[in-house]
Amino acid sequence: MIGKIIAGSSFGGTVGYVMKQDATVLDSEGVTPPEVADMVRDFQDQTMLNTRVKNTVGHISLSFSEQDKAKLTDKAMTEIAREYMQKMGVENTQYLIVRHHDAEHPHCHIVYNRVKNDGTTVPDSNIRRRNVDVCKELTKKYGLYLASGKENVNDNRLREPDKTKYEIYRSITAALPVCRSWDDLGKRLRKDGIRIEFKTKGHTGIREGVKFTKGQFTFSGSKIDKQFSYSKLDRHFAQAQKAYIQSTQPRYSPQSQKDLQTAVGKYTLAFGGLFRVRERRRLPSRPIPYGRRAYSVTSDGFRHRYLGGSTPAATGRNT
Repeated sequence: MIGKIIAGSSFGGTVGYVMKQDATVLDSEGVTPPEVADMVRDFQDQTMLNTRVKNTVGHISLSFSEQDKAKLTDKAMTEIAREYMQKMGVENTQYLIVRHHDAEHPHCHIVYNRVKNDGTTVPDSNIRRRNVDVCKELTKKYGLYLASGKENVNDNRLREPDKTKYEIYRSITAALPVCRSWDDLGKRLRKDGIRIEFKTKGHTGIREGVKFTKGQFTFSGSKIDKQFSYSKLDRHFAQAQKAYIQSTQPRYSPQSQKDLQTAVGKYTLAFGGLFRVRERRRLPSRPIPYGRRAYSVTSDGFRHRYLGGSTPAATGRNT
């Protein structure tokens, strides 16, 4: 079992990425699957509890060895993911656990809000070291194998061209969750010295393949990893773009909002009079004889005694 801390810049991009076509929602708290737009707004609403937190998006992937595939049912993976979060301090906050089926090895993604339900913050200090320790602990507890995939490769022990190939693999893996198009991916990979080239079909200009170049080495996407073929990456960007558009749409359609306003207006017209506060009627000031003295009762409810002059003086006593 290997956990990978993934940098997320927005809930729209992160939720859109994990909710791809071949995905299963294992568990959630404080968000409403399966609509991406609704979940994104749920996450964003809670961030308003603490606007001082700059990086509110938490995103971690948990990968397992193919040898564990038989024992890693949805229920078992959910249990491991929950215990992982508890040991990492991801508690009392919104989260989403999603299983992907686009790779040979079992893996899932955890998206959580770093702003807790009470406005405090999920700690991220020493998160990478804690992640390694927790993964080792859970691997031993559940009798799991260390993942034999690319995430467990030590680059320093590789020779060329494998060393460069794995560097490209890691760059693409880190960039994908925050990319919605080929242009986004190209800009991020250029920072790592990686160039993208497309293979076209004859003279039609239709793309059918992709190659990645770093230094003097070039690899086709599928040679780096099966999930990085042109068709799979292109499908990922289409889904990510769709998810982004959904996340920017209003929760209710304009017609629904209009119907709601109409209903509220009718309700107010029908029942508003029942709750209308009537204005208090002011009583005129009038003198009332009281033995040998005369008092005046005014609208404020106090008696005013005439002391022989024309101006009454307040007694401070209520009648």
